[in-house]
Parts: sequence; C-alpha cells; structure tokens
Amino acid sequence: MANPGDDVEAPAVLGLLADPVRWRLVTELGRSDRRVAELVELVGKPQSLVSYHLAELRRAGIVLPRRSSADGRDVYYRADLYGCRDLLAGAVSAIHLGLTAVSPPKMLRGGARVLFLCTGNSSRSQMAEALVEHRSAGGVVARSAGSHPKPLHATAVQVMADRGIDIAGRATKSYARFARHRFDRVITLCDKVREVCPDFPGRPVAAHWSIPDPAAEATYDAFADVADDIERRVTLLLADLADLGASPQDERTHHG
Repeated sequence: MANPGDDVEAPAVLGLLADPVRWRLVTELGRSDRRVAELVELVGKPQSLVSYHLAELRRAGIVLPRRSSADGRDVYYRADLYGCRDLLAGAVSAIHLGLTAVSPPKMLRGGARVLFLCTGNSSRSQMAEALVEHRSAGGVVARSAGSHPKPLHATAVQVMADRGIDIAGRATKSYARFARHRFDRVITLCDKVREVCPDFPGRPVAAHWSIPDPAAEATYDAFADVADDIERRVTLLLADLADLGASPQDERTHHG
C-alpha cells in the first residue's frame, strides 16, 4: 500500500528559494530596497544572471519592482516579505498543519535610535517616525527629517489621525539638524534623498525604502496606501531590532 503523500510534489517556493543566488537576493532585498547594479555588486554575479533570478522571483511574487523617482531609468527592487512568509507558511503546513502555529511576539528591549529621511519631511518620514514610536510604545527613539523641509501635509495628518496617531503638532526639519547625532539605523524613504544622504556619526546601519511620494497624487487613498506600506515595514523593522537587541548609543550626542 502506498503511503499518504508518496506522489505529492514539494511546493514550488522551496525549489525557487533553494538556489543560493535567489536566496541571497531575497535576504538582501529584505534588508533594503536595491537597484540591479547594487545587487550585482553584493552577490558577485554577472548582471545577466542576477536579472534572470530577479525575473523568476518577480514571477513568483516574492520580489516587486518600482521605478525610481530620482532617475526614471532605474528600478528599485524590494522583497515582498509578507508574501514570501505566506508562501513558506503554505509549504510548512503541507508537511503538518500544526507547524503553522503563531509564535508569541518578542519583547523589544529598547534603546535603539532610528532616523527616517525623505525630501520634504512632510509625510513619509513623519509617518514612519510616528508609527515606530506608537508600535514600540516608546521603546525605540525615532526621529525624522528632510533634505528640503516643507510644511506637514494635511492629508498625512488625517490618515494618521484615522489610525489613532496624532502628528498634527510635529515640526518639519532639515537633516542638517541631526548631523552630529548618533543613530543605530538611518532609513531613507525617498529615492531622491537617498542620492544625497549624508554620513552620520557612528556608522549606523543604512537601509532604503523606495516609497512613492503620496503628495504626487494628493488623494486620501494615496496617503493611506503609503501609510500601509510603511506600517508593514515598521513591523519588520521592530522585529529586527528586537532580535538584535540594539544597545543605546552615547547619550551625550543626543539632542533631538
């Protein structure tokens, strides 16, 4: 008698991610959005091979592209980590449904400092700052700034208010204000500001989130979609900080 599952094929995602180049691409894109040239340098493989693997990952819905707002010829790639999680969870549940039980969340030990940057500091970086503060219950110190600050966008204020977070009284500010401050993470949310982002003391971990400017459409839905994207990324960021147990930097440099 045949055993149950004798003729069952392994889920395709397992074969897809078993390739070491694809696995490296997904892990790199899980840390920061990247352009093809950057991925070529990181994985040390020819561009044609990297592009082939990216196409396979895109076809599976694990990697997503977005055309750069700084240079329309460039494309930023990001890993859809939640989509990847769901695919892998499906593969695990194919082995045994009991393996998909949700683990309890890890406690954030706090002390980490994160700086979010965009061009105007009028919506994206302000949303990210507020969401980190809210979701970490103050366990992570978040700041935001811009290369060319402009007034806080009213629709950003409304979208965050609808999530129970008040940012109406927040000032916009230049990243020059934080030039001598130490952070554990510096995250750019705008393709343009990534190109001009200065170095900060202490060599903080840098990452890029290629997120469109909702003010370009200026609709409530555009701001809400951006807030959703940022909140998903913030959830992963806080989990990462909880894993690393980042320690606080020298408080003498903190004035923000």
